[in-house]
Amino acid sequence: MSLPLTAVKTSAKPVVLVPACNRVLGNHPFHIAGKKYVDGVRLAQCQPLIVPSVEPEDIDALLDLADGVLLTGSPSNVHPSHFGEEVLDPSLPLDTDRDAWTLRLIPRVLARGIPLLAICRGAQETNVALGGTLHQAVHDVPPHHDHRADYSQPVEVQYGPSHDVLVEPGSLLARITGEQRFRVNSVHGQAVNRLAPGVQVQARAPDGLVEAFSVEAPGFNLCVQWHPEWLAASNPISRQLFGAFGEACTAYRDRHRPPPNV
Repeated sequence: MSLPLTAVKTSAKPVVLVPACNRVLGNHPFHIAGKKYVDGVRLAQCQPLIVPSVEPEDIDALLDLADGVLLTGSPSNVHPSHFGEEVLDPSLPLDTDRDAWTLRLIPRVLARGIPLLAICRGAQETNVALGGTLHQAVHDVPPHHDHRADYSQPVEVQYGPSHDVLVEPGSLLARITGEQRFRVNSVHGQAVNRLAPGVQVQARAPDGLVEAFSVEAPGFNLCVQWHPEWLAASNPISRQLFGAFGEACTAYRDRHRPPPNV
């Protein structure tokens, strides 16, 4: 159920924009977002607002409504033309409509200091939007391991703990979690290759792959390669990540739009 514009402006909770993916279901195109991401926003004590593609000239007006942005994971990949490469595997899904506006959206979110939490594809598109590149098939790039899930297994196994991440001492992620290493799931074939300018590594996998990063920008931002939204309410690390994001969104809301007295 979508909120009327007046409800968005006066919501007692911080409003978090969730850019939709684009998918054809049956014979019809749809804008969609996974329920687990929406549930993650609610776990952060925020109001999710799923938004379709937006014309470039309308992005700033949309961001005037936002107290945070969550970039979801997706089966689709960022089109490699955005980092100067040809498509390596044409069988893999793309979402050029999402690329067309999120790659413009991300720099504006960061410039405004709007809190940003980016997950899997969201982290990858953040790196690309800022001038970085991706491994299109990280499992083919030694010494990296195969970070894909076994899709012959039940979803609980696919999203189960897969490997540790090694947290950079003194980093934002270290301050949020209080941990030096913890286990995460791993369901991705693409990953960060060359980091964009101004990007700081927050954590790596044991094979050296970047698993989390943040951007030198005002305000809170954190990009992670794993899926903290999976069973987030029962995962202590996930609760900490969404809690920190929610606190940042609340602080941004209170600075720019004090909540109404209710």
